[in-house]
Amino acid sequence: MEDKKISAVVTGLGMYVPDRIYDNAYFEKIVDTSDEWIRSRTGIRERRILENGATSLLASKAAEDLLKTKNMSADEIDVIIVATVTPDMFFPATACLVQENIGAKNAWGFDLSAACSGFLFAFQTGCSLVESGRYKKVMVIGADKMSSIVDYKDRNNCILFGDAGAAILLEPSEDIKYGLQDSLLRVDGSGKDVLYMKGGGSLNPPTHETIDQNMHVIYQDGKAVFKVAVKGMADISYDLMKKNNLNGEDIAYLVPHQANLRIIDATAERMGINRDKVMINIDKYGNTTAATIPSCLVEYYRDGKLKKGDKIILAAFGAGFTWGASYLVWSMD
Repeated sequence: MEDKKISAVVTGLGMYVPDRIYDNAYFEKIVDTSDEWIRSRTGIRERRILENGATSLLASKAAEDLLKTKNMSADEIDVIIVATVTPDMFFPATACLVQENIGAKNAWGFDLSAACSGFLFAFQTGCSLVESGRYKKVMVIGADKMSSIVDYKDRNNCILFGDAGAAILLEPSEDIKYGLQDSLLRVDGSGKDVLYMKGGGSLNPPTHETIDQNMHVIYQDGKAVFKVAVKGMADISYDLMKKNNLNGEDIAYLVPHQANLRIIDATAERMGINRDKVMINIDKYGNTTAATIPSCLVEYYRDGKLKKGDKIILAAFGAGFTWGASYLVWSMD
Protein backbone atom coordinates (compact mmCIF):
# COMPACT_ATOMS: atom_id res chain seq x y z
CA MET A 1 0.00 0.00 0.00
CA GLU A 2 3.05 2.30 -0.03
CA ASP A 3 2.19 3.85 -3.39
CA LYS A 4 -1.24 5.21 -2.50
CA LYS A 5 -1.63 8.98 -2.60
CA ILE A 6 -4.53 9.24 -0.18
CA SER A 7 -4.71 7.63 3.23
CA ALA A 8 -7.93 7.02 5.17
CA VAL A 9 -7.54 8.35 8.71
CA VAL A 10 -9.81 8.27 11.75
CA THR A 11 -10.97 11.80 12.58
CA GLY A 12 -13.96 11.24 14.87
CA LEU A 13 -15.33 8.77 17.42
CA GLY A 14 -18.59 8.06 19.22
CA MET A 15 -20.29 5.32 21.21
CA TYR A 16 -23.41 4.39 23.12
CA VAL A 17 -24.20 1.72 25.67
CA PRO A 18 -27.61 1.21 27.32
CA ASP A 19 -28.13 2.05 31.00
CA ARG A 20 -29.42 -1.38 32.05
CA ILE A 21 -26.68 -3.57 33.53
CA TYR A 22 -26.82 -7.37 33.78
CA ASP A 23 -24.04 -8.38 36.14
CA ASN A 24 -22.92 -11.95 36.75
CA ALA A 25 -25.16 -12.19 39.81
CA TYR A 26 -28.15 -11.81 37.47
CA PHE A 27 -27.13 -14.93 35.56
CA GLU A 28 -26.56 -16.88 38.78
CA LYS A 29 -30.31 -16.48 39.32
CA ILE A 30 -31.48 -17.65 35.88
CA VAL A 31 -28.99 -20.38 34.85
CA ASP A 32 -26.60 -22.80 36.54
CA THR A 33 -23.46 -20.66 36.66
CA SER A 34 -21.42 -18.49 39.02
CA ASP A 35 -19.63 -15.18 39.01
CA GLU A 36 -16.29 -16.95 39.52
CA TRP A 37 -16.92 -19.36 36.64
CA ILE A 38 -17.86 -16.56 34.24
CA ARG A 39 -14.96 -14.28 35.18
CA SER A 40 -12.31 -17.02 35.11
CA ARG A 41 -13.36 -18.32 31.68
CA THR A 42 -14.36 -15.12 29.89
CA GLY A 43 -13.21 -12.07 31.86
CA ILE A 44 -16.75 -10.66 31.90
CA ARG A 45 -18.19 -8.98 35.01
CA GLU A 46 -21.23 -7.30 33.49
CA ARG A 47 -22.88 -6.36 30.21
CA ARG A 48 -25.35 -3.69 29.03
CA ILE A 49 -28.80 -4.63 27.72
CA LEU A 50 -31.10 -2.49 25.58
CA GLU A 51 -34.64 -2.98 26.87
CA ASN A 52 -36.52 -0.66 24.52
CA GLY A 53 -35.38 -0.14 20.95
CA ALA A 54 -33.36 -1.93 18.32
CA THR A 55 -29.91 -1.88 16.73
CA SER A 56 -30.67 1.33 14.82
CA LEU A 57 -31.05 3.12 18.15
CA LEU A 58 -27.62 1.92 19.33
CA ALA A 59 -26.06 2.92 16.01
CA SER A 60 -27.83 6.28 15.80
CA LYS A 61 -26.88 7.30 19.33
CA ALA A 62 -23.24 6.36 18.65
CA ALA A 63 -23.34 8.44 15.46
CA GLU A 64 -24.90 11.38 17.31
CA ASP A 65 -22.20 11.16 19.98
CA LEU A 66 -19.56 11.32 17.24
CA LEU A 67 -21.19 14.32 15.56
CA LYS A 68 -21.58 16.16 18.87
CA THR A 69 -17.99 15.63 20.02
CA LYS A 70 -16.67 16.63 16.59
CA ASN A 71 -19.07 19.61 16.38
CA MET A 72 -20.05 18.45 12.91
CA SER A 73 -23.29 18.50 10.93
CA ALA A 74 -24.81 15.22 9.69
CA ASP A 75 -25.21 16.93 6.28
CA GLU A 76 -21.47 16.51 5.76
CA ILE A 77 -21.53 12.71 5.85
CA ASP A 78 -21.12 11.01 2.46
CA VAL A 79 -21.50 7.33 3.40
CA ILE A 80 -22.82 5.34 6.38
CA ILE A 81 -21.72 1.72 6.77
CA VAL A 82 -23.33 -0.27 9.59
CA ALA A 83 -21.68 -3.55 10.57
CA THR A 84 -24.26 -5.73 12.32
CA VAL A 85 -25.77 -9.20 12.54
CA THR A 86 -28.84 -7.92 14.36
CA PRO A 87 -30.39 -5.47 11.88
CA ASP A 88 -33.75 -4.01 12.84
CA MET A 89 -35.11 -5.78 9.74
CA PHE A 90 -33.63 -7.55 6.73
CA PHE A 91 -34.66 -4.49 4.78
CA PRO A 92 -34.53 -1.58 4.77
CA ALA A 93 -30.90 -1.61 5.85
CA THR A 94 -30.15 -0.33 9.33
CA ALA A 95 -27.89 2.24 7.64
CA CYS A 96 -31.02 3.76 6.08
CA LEU A 97 -32.67 4.04 9.48
CA VAL A 98 -29.56 5.66 10.96
CA GLN A 99 -29.40 8.07 8.02
CA GLU A 100 -32.94 9.23 8.74
CA ASN A 101 -32.50 9.31 12.51
CA ILE A 102 -29.45 11.57 12.45
CA GLY A 103 -30.56 13.68 9.47
CA ALA A 104 -27.68 12.75 7.16
CA LYS A 105 -29.65 13.84 4.09
CA ASN A 106 -26.68 13.72 1.71
CA ALA A 107 -25.44 10.25 2.66
CA TRP A 108 -25.89 6.85 1.07
CA GLY A 109 -25.06 3.65 2.89
CA PHE A 110 -25.51 -0.04 3.53
CA ASP A 111 -25.20 -2.80 6.13
CA LEU A 112 -22.35 -5.27 6.26
CA SER A 113 -22.68 -8.71 7.83
CA ALA A 114 -19.53 -10.47 9.02
CA ALA A 115 -20.46 -11.31 12.61
CA CYS A 116 -17.73 -10.47 15.14
CA SER A 117 -15.37 -9.45 12.31
CA GLY A 118 -18.00 -7.05 10.98
CA PHE A 119 -16.39 -3.83 12.12
CA LEU A 120 -13.00 -4.86 10.75
CA PHE A 121 -14.50 -5.69 7.34
CA ALA A 122 -16.53 -2.45 7.36
CA PHE A 123 -13.44 -0.48 8.36
CA GLN A 124 -11.51 -1.83 5.37
CA THR A 125 -14.48 -1.09 3.10
CA GLY A 126 -14.84 2.46 4.40
CA CYS A 127 -11.11 3.11 4.03
CA SER A 128 -11.24 1.87 0.43
CA LEU A 129 -14.05 4.33 -0.37
CA VAL A 130 -12.00 7.19 1.06
CA GLU A 131 -8.78 6.03 -0.65
CA SER A 132 -10.63 5.99 -3.99
CA GLY A 133 -10.85 9.77 -3.76
CA ARG A 134 -14.62 9.82 -4.30
CA TYR A 135 -15.76 10.25 -0.71
CA LYS A 136 -14.56 12.65 1.97
CA LYS A 137 -16.47 11.61 5.07
CA VAL A 138 -17.35 7.96 5.65
CA MET A 139 -18.96 6.90 8.93
CA VAL A 140 -18.36 3.29 9.96
CA ILE A 141 -20.59 1.99 12.75
CA GLY A 142 -20.45 -1.30 14.61
CA ALA A 143 -23.71 -1.99 16.45
CA ASP A 144 -25.50 -5.08 17.71
CA LYS A 145 -28.42 -5.82 19.99
CA MET A 146 -27.18 -9.31 20.81
CA SER A 147 -29.79 -9.71 23.54
CA SER A 148 -32.38 -10.02 20.74
CA ILE A 149 -30.88 -13.32 19.50
CA VAL A 150 -29.57 -14.86 22.72
CA ASP A 151 -31.24 -17.86 24.38
CA TYR A 152 -31.32 -16.94 28.06
CA LYS A 153 -31.74 -20.61 28.99
CA ASP A 154 -28.42 -21.52 27.35
CA ARG A 155 -25.91 -21.04 30.15
CA ASN A 156 -22.89 -21.29 27.86
CA ASN A 157 -23.95 -18.48 25.50
CA CYS A 158 -26.25 -16.12 27.40
CA ILE A 159 -23.48 -14.96 29.73
CA LEU A 160 -21.28 -13.77 26.85
CA PHE A 161 -23.19 -11.05 25.03
CA GLY A 162 -24.20 -7.45 25.50
CA ASP A 163 -25.65 -4.58 23.45
CA ALA A 164 -23.72 -1.52 22.24
CA GLY A 165 -22.96 0.76 19.32
CA ALA A 166 -19.76 2.60 18.38
CA ALA A 167 -18.79 4.73 15.39
CA ILE A 168 -15.73 6.17 13.69
CA LEU A 169 -15.40 8.82 10.99
CA LEU A 170 -12.93 8.29 8.16
CA GLU A 171 -11.53 11.16 6.11
CA PRO A 172 -8.76 11.47 3.50
CA SER A 173 -5.22 12.57 4.32
CA GLU A 174 -2.30 13.22 2.02
CA ASP A 175 0.06 12.33 4.86
CA ILE A 176 0.12 8.61 4.17
CA LYS A 177 2.17 7.73 7.23
CA TYR A 178 -1.13 7.98 9.16
CA GLY A 179 -4.31 5.94 8.78
CA LEU A 180 -4.85 2.42 7.51
CA GLN A 181 -1.53 0.96 6.37
CA ASP A 182 -2.41 -2.67 5.66
CA SER A 183 -5.00 -5.40 6.26
CA LEU A 184 -5.28 -9.16 6.08
CA LEU A 185 -8.88 -10.42 5.96
CA ARG A 186 -10.11 -14.01 5.62
CA VAL A 187 -13.25 -16.15 5.47
CA ASP A 188 -13.69 -19.92 5.67
CA GLY A 189 -17.22 -21.24 5.16
CA SER A 190 -16.34 -24.66 6.55
CA GLY A 191 -16.95 -23.13 9.98
CA LYS A 192 -20.64 -22.65 9.23
CA ASP A 193 -21.76 -25.53 11.44
CA VAL A 194 -20.21 -24.47 14.75
CA LEU A 195 -21.42 -20.87 15.09
CA TYR A 196 -24.67 -19.76 13.47
CA MET A 197 -28.33 -18.85 13.77
CA LYS A 198 -30.39 -21.33 11.75
CA GLY A 199 -33.73 -19.56 11.61
CA GLY A 200 -34.98 -16.36 10.05
CA GLY A 201 -33.34 -16.39 6.63
CA SER A 202 -34.40 -17.86 3.29
CA LEU A 203 -33.18 -21.34 4.29
CA ASN A 204 -35.41 -21.51 7.35
CA PRO A 205 -37.94 -18.66 7.21
CA PRO A 206 -39.94 -18.03 10.39
CA THR A 207 -42.65 -20.65 11.00
CA HIS A 208 -44.27 -22.14 14.07
CA GLU A 209 -41.90 -25.08 13.60
CA THR A 210 -38.71 -22.97 13.53
CA ILE A 211 -39.87 -21.12 16.64
CA ASP A 212 -40.73 -24.36 18.44
CA GLN A 213 -37.29 -25.71 17.56
CA ASN A 214 -35.64 -22.57 18.97
CA MET A 215 -33.90 -21.80 15.67
CA HIS A 216 -33.91 -18.00 16.03
CA VAL A 217 -31.10 -17.79 18.58
CA ILE A 218 -27.31 -18.14 18.50
CA TYR A 219 -25.92 -21.65 18.43
CA GLN A 220 -22.25 -22.09 19.25
CA ASP A 221 -19.98 -25.08 19.79
CA GLY A 222 -17.83 -23.14 22.22
CA LYS A 223 -14.85 -25.48 22.37
CA ALA A 224 -14.61 -25.81 18.58
CA VAL A 225 -14.89 -22.04 18.06
CA PHE A 226 -12.38 -21.29 20.83
CA LYS A 227 -9.77 -23.57 19.29
CA VAL A 228 -9.98 -22.01 15.80
CA ALA A 229 -10.40 -18.45 17.09
CA VAL A 230 -7.24 -18.58 19.21
CA LYS A 231 -5.16 -19.76 16.27
CA GLY A 232 -6.89 -17.62 13.63
CA MET A 233 -6.76 -14.30 15.43
CA ALA A 234 -3.25 -14.82 16.82
CA ASP A 235 -1.74 -16.04 13.55
CA ILE A 236 -3.18 -13.35 11.31
CA SER A 237 -2.12 -10.59 13.71
CA TYR A 238 1.40 -12.01 13.80
CA ASP A 239 1.46 -12.39 10.00
CA LEU A 240 0.38 -8.76 9.52
CA MET A 241 3.12 -7.55 11.85
CA LYS A 242 5.72 -9.67 10.10
CA LYS A 243 4.57 -8.44 6.67
CA ASN A 244 5.07 -4.83 7.83
CA ASN A 245 8.37 -5.47 9.68
CA LEU A 246 6.85 -4.76 13.07
CA ASN A 247 7.60 -6.32 16.43
CA GLY A 248 5.90 -6.15 19.80
CA GLU A 249 7.88 -3.07 20.85
CA ASP A 250 6.65 -1.13 17.81
CA ILE A 251 2.99 -1.63 18.68
CA ALA A 252 1.30 0.87 21.01
CA TYR A 253 -1.87 -1.21 21.28
CA LEU A 254 -3.51 -4.41 20.17
CA VAL A 255 -7.24 -3.73 19.74
CA PRO A 256 -8.81 -7.20 19.78
CA HIS A 257 -12.40 -8.26 19.37
CA GLN A 258 -13.75 -8.74 22.90
CA ALA A 259 -15.07 -12.31 22.83
CA ASN A 260 -13.03 -14.01 25.52
CA LEU A 261 -10.10 -12.83 27.63
CA ARG A 262 -8.22 -16.07 27.03
CA ILE A 263 -8.36 -15.57 23.25
CA ILE A 264 -7.19 -11.98 23.72
CA ASP A 265 -4.26 -13.09 25.90
CA ALA A 266 -3.23 -15.79 23.42
CA THR A 267 -3.20 -13.25 20.57
CA ALA A 268 -1.12 -10.77 22.58
CA GLU A 269 1.36 -13.49 23.53
CA ARG A 270 1.77 -14.58 19.89
CA MET A 271 2.47 -10.95 18.95
CA GLY A 272 4.96 -10.43 21.77
CA ILE A 273 2.79 -7.76 23.41
CA ASN A 274 2.26 -7.28 27.16
CA ARG A 275 -1.25 -7.08 28.62
CA ASP A 276 -0.80 -3.35 29.36
CA LYS A 277 -0.67 -2.75 25.59
CA VAL A 278 -3.96 -4.54 24.96
CA MET A 279 -7.25 -2.64 24.84
CA ILE A 280 -9.82 -4.41 27.01
CA ASN A 281 -13.42 -3.56 27.91
CA ILE A 282 -14.97 -7.04 27.86
CA ASP A 283 -15.23 -6.90 31.66
CA LYS A 284 -17.74 -4.01 31.40
CA TYR A 285 -19.70 -4.85 28.27
CA GLY A 286 -19.22 -8.52 27.34
CA ASN A 287 -19.15 -9.45 23.67
CA THR A 288 -20.98 -6.71 21.76
CA THR A 289 -20.02 -8.27 18.39
CA ALA A 290 -19.43 -5.47 15.83
CA ALA A 291 -19.17 -2.81 18.54
CA THR A 292 -16.24 -4.24 20.51
CA ILE A 293 -13.28 -2.83 18.56
CA PRO A 294 -14.64 0.70 17.95
CA SER A 295 -15.85 1.02 21.55
CA CYS A 296 -12.33 0.21 22.75
CA LEU A 297 -10.93 2.91 20.46
CA VAL A 298 -13.43 5.46 21.77
CA GLU A 299 -12.77 4.74 25.44
CA TYR A 300 -8.99 4.58 25.24
CA TYR A 301 -8.79 7.75 23.13
CA ARG A 302 -11.07 9.66 25.49
CA ASP A 303 -9.02 8.46 28.44
CA GLY A 304 -5.94 10.00 26.85
CA LYS A 305 -4.24 6.65 26.29
CA LEU A 306 -4.17 6.80 22.50
CA LYS A 307 -1.74 9.29 20.94
CA LYS A 308 -1.07 10.60 17.45
CA GLY A 309 1.44 8.36 15.70
CA ASP A 310 0.61 5.27 17.76
CA LYS A 311 0.85 2.06 15.74
CA ILE A 312 -2.08 -0.21 16.53
CA ILE A 313 -3.28 -3.60 15.33
CA LEU A 314 -7.02 -4.31 15.14
CA ALA A 315 -7.89 -8.02 15.20
CA ALA A 316 -11.10 -10.06 15.13
CA PHE A 317 -12.55 -13.53 14.66
CA GLY A 318 -16.20 -14.37 14.09
CA ALA A 319 -18.84 -16.66 12.66
CA GLY A 320 -18.47 -17.64 9.04
CA PHE A 321 -15.67 -18.21 9.86
CA THR A 322 -14.49 -14.63 9.38
CA TRP A 323 -11.28 -13.18 10.73
CA GLY A 324 -8.63 -10.59 10.07
CA ALA A 325 -6.25 -7.91 11.27
CA SER A 326 -5.59 -4.29 10.27
CA TYR A 327 -2.55 -2.10 10.86
CA LEU A 328 -3.52 1.49 11.67
CA VAL A 329 -1.37 4.49 12.57
CA TRP A 330 -3.42 6.81 14.80
CA SER A 331 -3.92 10.33 13.45
CA MET A 332 -5.89 12.18 16.13
CA ASP A 333 -4.19 14.49 18.65
